Amino acid sequence: MRKTAALGLTAALALAAAGCGSSGSDKATVTLWMYPVIGDQAKSQAFWAKIEKDFEAKNATIDIKIDQQPWEGRQEKVTTALVSKKGFDLVVLGPDQIPQYAQQGTIEAVDDVVAKDKASYLPSALTALTVNGKLYGVPIYQTITAPIYNKKLFAEAGVDKAPETLAELKAAAPKLAAKKVAVLDYPGKPEVSLNQSFYPILWANGGSVFTPDGKHAAFNGKEGVDSLQLLLDLKAAGGLPADAASKGNEIEGGALASGKTAMYHAATALQATQLGAAIGAENVGIGLPLEGTKRVAFGIPGALVLAKHTENKDAAKKFATYLSSPEVAADLAKESGFFPARTGVTVPGQSAEATEFAKSLQYAFPGDAHPKARPVMAIIAPHIQAALLGKEDAKTALDAAAKEADALLSNGG
Repeated sequence: MRKTAALGLTAALALAAAGCGSSGSDKATVTLWMYPVIGDQAKSQAFWAKIEKDFEAKNATIDIKIDQQPWEGRQEKVTTALVSKKGFDLVVLGPDQIPQYAQQGTIEAVDDVVAKDKASYLPSALTALTVNGKLYGVPIYQTITAPIYNKKLFAEAGVDKAPETLAELKAAAPKLAAKKVAVLDYPGKPEVSLNQSFYPILWANGGSVFTPDGKHAAFNGKEGVDSLQLLLDLKAAGGLPADAASKGNEIEGGALASGKTAMYHAATALQATQLGAAIGAENVGIGLPLEGTKRVAFGIPGALVLAKHTENKDAAKKFATYLSSPEVAADLAKESGFFPARTGVTVPGQSAEATEFAKSLQYAFPGDAHPKARPVMAIIAPHIQAALLGKEDAKTALDAAAKEADALLSNGG
């Protein structure tokens, strides 16, 4: 077994150039690029070292190498590795990254890996990883977001229960504002993924980012304008923090932890724990996704993606099967705080917060899959920020963003 190590792209490519897929012996080498889904570095190192050891003990002809990569620069590094056909055999990606690589033909379909146990996976996870009828990722964990809130602040403002709908959110805003508390801890900083800010409101209102054929922007339709107008109405009522246009979604040291805001609508289980550490776990509430015309929770599967250039495909698929097994899925969920992408998996020692978040898994939505999803997000975010700053009204902001997005979609840029 090779020792798990954090290697940059240069080292990974150099190693690959020396013989990607070959360990210098008669063993089949499989290199996995893994990311810090387990936040504690020491625990992460120990977990993946054990994975290597346990798998290799049962598969003597396969040499596993797990390179722990940083989140920063992931997209660029993965693209470079796939184009150069060097660096990894398996890599962990999300569903918004997969369509572009499937379109480019640089990754391999993996339907056969999950075929035997297909019925035991969360249907939403498999759907999210399917492009043109083919599965391009083996889910090994599932994320989910849900509202977290300060029970005490709502009670002090005379609001009997935290908002469960967008309408209730708007109605509660003036009551909390009278106590100098913003009802929604909205993170308008463009660097924050819209999946954890604007999109959940858009989806709850029945909107989408793209038209069904993926050729045009759809976020500037009535549903999108209503969603952005809701934020502007909240702002006018004192329902957003004063710096909403530029704030991030950090809990520790943020407005929610200091009692200046009452609710964050798209939080993770870890953020609920962080809020509990700041205000007392007894004061933290966890709700279902805020409902507009429907309930939608942003949640994506983390999936093993197989590079097209991989020499040892059978060995890589065997390792992917092992990592997605119920036993490993349970252990990974325990250590990461995420959730299994399979049903019927019991996570040992799951926290009370995680148990509450699991209730939102039924509403999981991975976002609007499209090869240009991320560039379009980068176009929309500054216009939403401009609206929050009072520089553009809701329709003008989204129409301007849609014009830019349509130009991008039409020229393939």
